[in-house]
Amino acid sequence: MTDNLTPAKIVWQPLPGSQAAAISCPCNELLYEGSRGPGKTDCQVMAFRRYVGKGYGKHWRGVIFDRQYSSLDDLIAKSKLWFPQFKDGAKFLSSKGDLKWVWPNGEELLFRQITKEADYSKYHGHQYPFIGWNELTKFANPKVYDLMKSCNRSGFLPEEHTPFTYAIDGSKIWLTEDGKILPNIPLFIFATTNPIGPGHAWVKKRFIDVAEPGEIVKEVTNVFNPRTQQREDIVRTQVRLFGSYKENKYLDPVYVASLENEKDENRRKAWLHGDWNIVAGGALDDLWKPSVHVIPRFDIPKNWLVDRAFDWGSTHPASVGWYAEANGEEIKLSNGEIFAPRRGSIIRFNEWYLAKRDAVNEGLKMSGGDIASGILEREMEMLKKKWVLTVPIAGPADNQIFQNPQSDVKSIGDKMAEIGVKWTKSDKSNGSRVNGLQLIRDRLEASIRGEGPGIYFTDNCKHAISLLPVLPRDPDKPDDVDTLAEDHLYDEVRYRVLDSSRKMLGGLKTNYAH
Repeated sequence: MTDNLTPAKIVWQPLPGSQAAAISCPCNELLYEGSRGPGKTDCQVMAFRRYVGKGYGKHWRGVIFDRQYSSLDDLIAKSKLWFPQFKDGAKFLSSKGDLKWVWPNGEELLFRQITKEADYSKYHGHQYPFIGWNELTKFANPKVYDLMKSCNRSGFLPEEHTPFTYAIDGSKIWLTEDGKILPNIPLFIFATTNPIGPGHAWVKKRFIDVAEPGEIVKEVTNVFNPRTQQREDIVRTQVRLFGSYKENKYLDPVYVASLENEKDENRRKAWLHGDWNIVAGGALDDLWKPSVHVIPRFDIPKNWLVDRAFDWGSTHPASVGWYAEANGEEIKLSNGEIFAPRRGSIIRFNEWYLAKRDAVNEGLKMSGGDIASGILEREMEMLKKKWVLTVPIAGPADNQIFQNPQSDVKSIGDKMAEIGVKWTKSDKSNGSRVNGLQLIRDRLEASIRGEGPGIYFTDNCKHAISLLPVLPRDPDKPDDVDTLAEDHLYDEVRYRVLDSSRKMLGGLKTNYAH
């Protein structure tokens, strides 16, 4: 038995710092990132629980996603620790593919697996005011994240759906804690992650590079509002919050010691410090050494082979890379150092990456003819600046450009050739993907050891320097890269590395005019 002076039991409260900021976050999208151990998981499930029992009922519905059901075990365990303590009738239902909490008033929190675009069809048309993502960098690209945004919605209308009863005089009495009409239901996407995994690059680009922790990013869109029947500027907001294990007083120091003793330097930086300036778990990161593989741009000697490679893309990015093949000569770089690549080494000295700015894995939808014209303009500019002294010759391209969709329609390759840009076919034989990755790795290692033909990238190739080190392996085919990631520039490099038969410039000029 209790009296009115007995204080209410506090089941859970956020720790000062990042947890407190996350649980009260006013933004539409939140990335709770940082080191391991600040309590991101607890905070995510409690962010949903915050609005249970407020009167929204069946309109308050949430889902938390992961790539594997097994990875949701910790989230479910945390929810089972906290939710029953509220004594509000919450029940956890478990059956094959259906794991969820339900409340007597109709609220629901689902735990679901999602791995690819096709999985979105299971949720098309659903309404989830709350969407959670567990370890967002597990997703190699943002496609399913962006598709599920269409489900971050609610049909709740405060005037119609706030629970009420009628007074004797016929007026409404709102059945809320404060006796007032409820505010609009919040629309919230809550993602957690450490800076490591297949999606490291796109998450960093979208959330980390655009703003400092706690700095709100706004996107204003003018739309027709069905509720007011007029056009209005609608603002969506996103923020990232950094959490450190140092904030969590409940964390066992033995656990911290295990982070300190992590042998892999990149994982240690990610897990202990939440450092996004790392590369780990990728197809090339263990061999990528910027101090070795990235060099100042230099003017290519006249008797070096100069060509280009191309990966076609329209809705996805296209990539053009210009290459020089060393003949054993030494070069003095702008920083005064002597660069002496082994004969046959490849230097990628210029690039044109046709990607939509401030987007992830989206192309410019340019025609083959326009791309060819752009290539010629850039090559004329390179000759004018004396970056090269000979016109680049034809190199390997994505074989898709040589296909004729109809017998009476010219291929993309034909249209480019008419403008003056010709290509050779790339190696897409059986096993070429696995072989190509290994050859690139061999060249990266050769550059480090100074033994045999290597591969280098001049410092003006910003996209290559950004994308290649974080390219993930295919989780199902570890000898290949993940084709769901932004791999177009990599494919272009792979075509050139595989194209090993074209060695001597003199014998090639007679075969390729441009």
